This record gives sequence, structure tokens and C-alpha cells, in this order.
Amino acid sequence: MCGIIGILSDQPAAPRLVEALKRLEYRGYDSAGVAVLEAGRLKRLRVPGKLNNLDEKVREISLKAGVGIGHTRWATHGQPNETNAHPHASGRVAIVHNGIIENFRELREAMEARGRKFETETDSETIAHLIDEGLGKGLSPRDAFKATLDQLRGAFAIAALVEGEENLILGGRRGSPLVIGIGDKEMFLGSDALAVGPFTQRVIYLEEGDWCALTRTSFEIFDASGKPVKRAEVHVPAAGAAAEKGNYRHFMQKEIYEQPDFAGRTITAYIDAYELKCVLPTRPGKKALDFTKFDRIQIVACGTAYYAGFVAKYWFEQLAGIVADVDVASEFRYRDPVLTPKTLAIVVTQSGETADTKAAMEYCKAKGVMTAAVVNVPTSSIARECDAILPTLAGVEIGVASTKAFTAQLCALLATAVTAGRQREFLPRETERKLVRAMIEIPRLISEALKIEDQIMKLAPEVAKARDILYLGRGQHYPIALEGALKLKEISYIHAEGYAAGELKHGPIALIDENTPVIMAAPHDHLFEKSLSNLQEVAARHGRVLLVSDAAGIKAAGKAPWGTIEIPTCERIIQPIVTIIPLQLLAYHVAVEKGTDVDQPRNLAKSVTVE
Repeated sequence: MCGIIGILSDQPAAPRLVEALKRLEYRGYDSAGVAVLEAGRLKRLRVPGKLNNLDEKVREISLKAGVGIGHTRWATHGQPNETNAHPHASGRVAIVHNGIIENFRELREAMEARGRKFETETDSETIAHLIDEGLGKGLSPRDAFKATLDQLRGAFAIAALVEGEENLILGGRRGSPLVIGIGDKEMFLGSDALAVGPFTQRVIYLEEGDWCALTRTSFEIFDASGKPVKRAEVHVPAAGAAAEKGNYRHFMQKEIYEQPDFAGRTITAYIDAYELKCVLPTRPGKKALDFTKFDRIQIVACGTAYYAGFVAKYWFEQLAGIVADVDVASEFRYRDPVLTPKTLAIVVTQSGETADTKAAMEYCKAKGVMTAAVVNVPTSSIARECDAILPTLAGVEIGVASTKAFTAQLCALLATAVTAGRQREFLPRETERKLVRAMIEIPRLISEALKIEDQIMKLAPEVAKARDILYLGRGQHYPIALEGALKLKEISYIHAEGYAAGELKHGPIALIDENTPVIMAAPHDHLFEKSLSNLQEVAARHGRVLLVSDAAGIKAAGKAPWGTIEIPTCERIIQPIVTIIPLQLLAYHVAVEKGTDVDQPRNLAKSVTVE
């Protein structure tokens, strides 16, 4: 879970960069580095392992430069060594980068054809080359940076230094967060308020598509078109920087908007973007997963994590050809489940401390079954005790109703299913490449889905009037309907139920009337015609359907829905990850409309540590 810090000051920057990076250690990392402009020339220090190694290196050299950038990195597709560590450099340029550049391969191949040489296979190095190439064409640093941003496709946060420019740091964001810190004759740039917290309590949160140019005494902010803009300054108490809402009204809203960043961080831990293949992360003391040894997968989880596992059931069966069952953890061990030596038990948990999930994992271990944990807290009980770990890099989630942890779980589970398909020789290599390309697009697609918030805000007051709401979905969207209903009832206290759309005529249709909205998750896929039939059945009984679909689905539905929410068109396999975004936003804005306690809904706890 990468961290970014940039400093412009008259004081030596390198020790302060390390100090700020230490504030970001909670994110996890396996390499770190800094770059400074020492006497106008780029100087990079990078190390694998812990920040103490970088700290020692910085102290030995005693750099005097007052301008620099720093980074902590989780290795994605490359060893956590010095070569692959950030900052990356090309010519006069050094950069640090969070996120995924979707089109880095085509950009790199075009530059290689023009004679540029690359040291790594990372997407990040491409950014440095693009900026340096712009400088070589006579562009100013600002213009070269903007021209580079215009060529990038994906979700990212970037900070850049240019050799010879000792009073300039450039930064830009799309999907991943970036903040400016304002000091006394010094300026800072960070991946969040915590990064700049040791130096200032005055911050500005850059908005989607913004980029900036910082000097020691000033800053300029531009929107995606290059037009100068003003953004609000926020005072962040030093002690509260780790739990700061920024410009958001609630932590839940902030965490919904963090999903492009944290989904991207999770995805990059599971894919080799250069080879276009999935590679499961490895951790010391944990076993590697070999899916050729299993003939069945047993998924166990609670609440939102259960619905992530439910989606994964479809993925494991469709992509790996392996039987997958999913159980609620609180019921699992009490039904005396049949487990065999060829069963892999996968538990899914945000906290790693959920009592029922932990008990289910212990039951499986007692039966001699190998266990794997999809878990967000690497120091948790479940993370320590499982045989294999499948980490999610969602960061700290403060809102009780889970959002970014859910999408991170889906990303980790999808990559695991693709890996299983390749290992079992069920998934053709070209299909895997296609799926990895689709996964790389997820952060950008989530960012696009978030742009419909204004439309959802207009729909929320009408939805908030309902006493009961039905959510419908088919196939892999059935669990998404369940999760959408759970989000709504958790924070708005409206009774909501999710159903498989095909079950409508087996009972739920009796509830349909003009006072019971029906929210249908139905992107255009191979099951869409059946979903459309269900929609028409509801409309024929004077029911009001709010359809969540892509452009093709909304066009096919015609005038039958009461309202529509359009999500970006994407590959079928990643549709659930994109579809859940508007359902999260709808739940949030309905709760705001009703005036409930969004972040701490009644009777609920973030982690259920008792049975």
C-alpha cells in the first residue's frame, strides 16, 4: 500500500522524507526510497526491506538538498529490490507513483521504438520517460508533466522532480488521493494528510483530475483541462491526521471515494502487468497455493465478506472449473460440513478477528484441511494462524458499513480464481491475458462510476420514503443485490431484501406495489434478457424499478424502469466490482437524507469479536 511524500524547504529534505514515510508504515511495504536534487542534480537512495535501512543510508551520506520525494512500495510483479523500488528515474526526471497505468505497455513499446532504454518492467518507469521525453522536445517542466498526464490511462497519484529545478515539485492525481501541505516558507505533497502531518496542519485535498506545481512559497493547482482552480484549505489536527475525513462529510463517503486507489493497490499486488498474468503474493512463513491439489473450495465468511465470497464462488467455478461452496461462518461448523483432504478452505475477513470466521477456520484446520485467509490486517489472529494468506490492501476502514474492504476482497478473490484457472490448465493463456487487462482497468472504471453521485443524490429522497425495498440480481449480480440491500438497511434502517431475480415469481412478487421500490443490478450480459423479463414483470404490477446497468442495458430496458443509474461498460467478469459502487452511494445518500448516523449505525460494531 504505497505512500508518497514530497518536500520543498530550506532544511535538508532526506531525513524529513524518511520521517514522513515512517508515518505511513502502517500501510505495509517491502521497499522504500527517496530522490533529492543535490546541487541541482538528481540523487536517488533506494533500499529493499525496512525504513531503518533507508534511514541509515541517508544518515551516512548527509544530503543537504531541501527538495525531494519519497515512497514506500509493496512489490507487485518484480522483486522487492533496489532496481524496482521507487523513485524511478529517466534522464532529468525522478517520479514516485501510486496506482496503475493501464496503457503503459503500448506507451513503453512506442518509446522503445524511438530508442529509449528501460531499466525495469514496471508501469511507473514509463511516467518518468514520458516527462523526460517532453523535456527533450523543449517543453517546460509544467508542460511536459501535463502532456504526460494527458497520455496516461488509469488511476494514479504522481509526484515528480526535474533536475535543475530546485524550487519545483509537480504532482497530479486521478483516482488515487494526493494532498498539498502548506508550511512556513516550505511546501509538502503527500498521499494523505498523515504523510504531511509531521510538518503542517494546513492541507489542500486535490480533486479528481487535478495537478499542481509547488515552490517553497507558493502553489498552483490546475484541473484536468489545465485551467487554474482554487481548492479549499483544511485544518487537520496533527493527532487526527490518520482519521481525517478531508472534504468528505462522513468517513463512509471518503472510503467509497478511496476505492479506485485501494482496489488498485490490491490488484497490483496480485498481477504481473508486464506479462499480463496473475501471481499470488507470498509472505514469509506462509504456504504457496497450488490449486492442482484441490478438487473443492469451501469459502466461509460473515456479512459483507460473505457476499464477496459468494461472488467468488461464481468466479472459481467459471474460471477454474472447481467446485466452490460458500457458507455463513456462524452456521458453518454447526452443520458438520463434509471436508476432504482435497478441500481448500478460504476465509474472508476485513479485521482478521471476526469470532465466527476464526472458529470456522480453526474447525477446518482441526479436520486437516488447508486454510487460506483473504484478510486486510496482516497482524490479526486469522492472518497469523492461516496456512496461506491472500492480503487485501484496503488500508484502515473507519466506517462501520464496509465499502473499500469489500471491493479489495473482490479484487483479491478474482485474481486468485484466475490463478487457479491457470494452474489447473482450465483457463487458456490468452483468456488470462484478457482478464488481467480487464482487472487493470478496475480503478479507472470505479472512478468513472463515482462520477454519477449527483444523479444518485437526486434519486435518494424518493428512495428514502420507502419502508421496504427489494434488490434483484442474476448470476454473479445476485450477491451484489444482497450486498446492496445490506448496505441500505445497515445505515438507513430501511427494510431491504436481496433476491435472485429468477426467484421473483416464487414468492417476492407478492410484495410488489407502487410503494415498494425494486432496485435491479443488471449490467448487459448473457443473462440480461432474463433480467429484463423480471423487470417487465415488476413494471406490469405497477412496481417502480430503479435499474443499475450499462448503456446497452439501459437502452434495451426502454421506458420500463422508473429510474436508471448508468455504470461504465466493462468486461463481464469485473461487472460486480463496478456495479456495487452506485449501490454504496445510494445507501449512503438515502441514510444522509434520513439523518441517521452513517459512520456508526445503531447496534453495529466494526468487528464482531464474540459469537
